[in-house]
Amino acid sequence: MSDFFNAIGEGIVWLSDVLCNYPEFFLLIGGGLFLFCYSGAISLRRLPHAIRVLREKQTTDSGKETGQISSVQALLSAIAATVGMGNIAGVAVALTVGNGNPGVIFWMWVSAIVGMTTKFFEGTLSIMYKGKDSNGEVQGGPMYLITKGMGEKWKPLAMAFAIFGLVGTLCVWQSNQLVESVTTVITSPMGIDNTVMLRFIMGVVMVLIVGAVILGGIKRIASIASKIVPLMVALYLIMVLVIMALNYDKVPGVFSSIFEGAFSFEAGLGGFAYVALIGARRAAYVNEAGVGTASMMHGASKNTEPVREGLIAMLGPAIDSGLVCTLTAIPIIIAGNYVGVGNDPKGLAIALQAWQQLIPGFGHYLLMIIVFFFAFSTMFTYSYYGQKCTNYLFGAKNAKYYNYYYLVMIVVAAIVPLKVVVGFMDIAFFLMACCTMTALIVLSPKAKAAAREYFAKQRK
Repeated sequence: MSDFFNAIGEGIVWLSDVLCNYPEFFLLIGGGLFLFCYSGAISLRRLPHAIRVLREKQTTDSGKETGQISSVQALLSAIAATVGMGNIAGVAVALTVGNGNPGVIFWMWVSAIVGMTTKFFEGTLSIMYKGKDSNGEVQGGPMYLITKGMGEKWKPLAMAFAIFGLVGTLCVWQSNQLVESVTTVITSPMGIDNTVMLRFIMGVVMVLIVGAVILGGIKRIASIASKIVPLMVALYLIMVLVIMALNYDKVPGVFSSIFEGAFSFEAGLGGFAYVALIGARRAAYVNEAGVGTASMMHGASKNTEPVREGLIAMLGPAIDSGLVCTLTAIPIIIAGNYVGVGNDPKGLAIALQAWQQLIPGFGHYLLMIIVFFFAFSTMFTYSYYGQKCTNYLFGAKNAKYYNYYYLVMIVVAAIVPLKVVVGFMDIAFFLMACCTMTALIVLSPKAKAAAREYFAKQRK
């Protein structure tokens, strides 16, 4: 019997490795490139306007229930979900598996631009096509976007997204990696054994922190996210600026190596393509453009102007896979400890070693502060996504039960090895993206027409 279950586990890991590599890359990046070209490079042409819109008072229908949170809260909550472990461990892994080539960071920037376009369509369509749950409350997200925009005949696709979302939006990886980082940096050096009981206690502590936020619903999640995201990004920026100041003579070399490596044909055309694919794919995983999570968050916005919401939504990848990933890359490239570590590195360990090397004695503790911020911000927001999926499938009165399942899984993830579980979740994430990208491409003419009308009014 154990051989049977081991075979199932190996099969899940194999399928995850197959689907979540190039198929997922071509789905998200290929689909994003189509939307980028179809929109006339809106993420580049309209970026200044998007920044202006962020500072403006949002448009709402007075006296009409249109959502639960503001556009800015929706943006910051979506960023809270995407700025996580992937911004640290994922960047280190990209540098390593990209043959130690810093050029992968340039292609992460390119992927961010593509992802911005996808997020524009997600934000715009999530406002254009809202629905109501069983309590009559206005809701948004791929489920409603599909049924309201594409018709009831597409409801099986909407239900499929919600089912996959119940698994894909669990935060078991964040929980497990946070425990690993604490044991590596704090408890093990203190001589405390890495026992199951220790990991259980850490899991319970995480549940108490996360539960205090998520059980308050989307308004509390958005309120916390609107405070924690600017703080954690600003803190990270200041810390990296300090490292850059301490190593000012190496900073020009960091950026020159990124641009030189991005277009290096030293390993031939295949090597160039490999570096580009690694960088773009990692950024796509970080910003989640096209997965559908952003649609659920921006669909909760009170904004009634779809294109304005789309413009605000497209700022997300610029921050998470643009700014934050660059802040992670700079210290690692300066330290140079990512070269020659093999093709199966522990990304978080590489980042921690780099900070300890650059700021001896306490550098890894400083990065641990950021790790805490990033991990918890993701765990706060992801619960909302799963709750939305539960709401759609089982009704509003049963949505609250998802949070208890979510909290239990945090403790489980803190204890057990996660290779098979994470593989199962990755498959669900890929299938969520299949549903969302199908809807975005089918409905893209509607969003493009709305954008054309919006910008025509702006010129008057």
